Amino acid sequence: MLHFTTQELTALLGTYGYWAVLLLVGIESIGVPVPGETMLVAAAIYAGTSHKLSIGLIIAAAATGAILGDNIGYWIGHAGGYRLLRRYGKYIRLDERKLKVGRYLFQQHGSKVVFFGRFIALLRTLAAFLAGTNRMPWPEFLLANAGGGIVWSLLFGLGGYLLGDNVKRVEGPFRWLAAILAIIFTAGLIIFLRSNEARLEAAAEAAFPGPLDSYQAAS
Repeated sequence: MLHFTTQELTALLGTYGYWAVLLLVGIESIGVPVPGETMLVAAAIYAGTSHKLSIGLIIAAAATGAILGDNIGYWIGHAGGYRLLRRYGKYIRLDERKLKVGRYLFQQHGSKVVFFGRFIALLRTLAAFLAGTNRMPWPEFLLANAGGGIVWSLLFGLGGYLLGDNVKRVEGPFRWLAAILAIIFTAGLIIFLRSNEARLEAAAEAAFPGPLDSYQAAS
């Protein structure tokens, strides 16, 4: 992830205000690893301690950036994600059977992935792209995306605003907890996929019999 110091984020806020929040959150949501969430928290603390920005507008800017950025990421994935994975997926062991499983999982659980992915660092940058790649219906994606973006912006915005400088006291333990939870989630997902690989592949094949290319062309 691209690194910004607290001083650099504060300087961006002082110069560009709400636009800095919208742009960094939006860029992260597209799939570029910039500290969008950190910017949101920094802006909330800045609003609470300096009173130069409105926390309501900060939350609105973050939610707008999340929704717009995710939609751009979705359409990038929709336009070229599948071709990218078909061409280079073999280097990370993504053959057609696994691509079918991915599409099947998004068909069954796409809304959950998009909504809760907003709260997990890696999924926050990838969920929209993967949703587009796996042809998740756009209205369904938009609803889950908007819901996740709004709830995330409210929680982290109000949390930073109410805690203010006290955030620094809990930031370290919170980051460790978030990292541990992310590792547990990732490990659990890998274990689940491996232990249910045959069942998922059979279900995916039943849902998408024949070459997967034909389904991509039709959608």
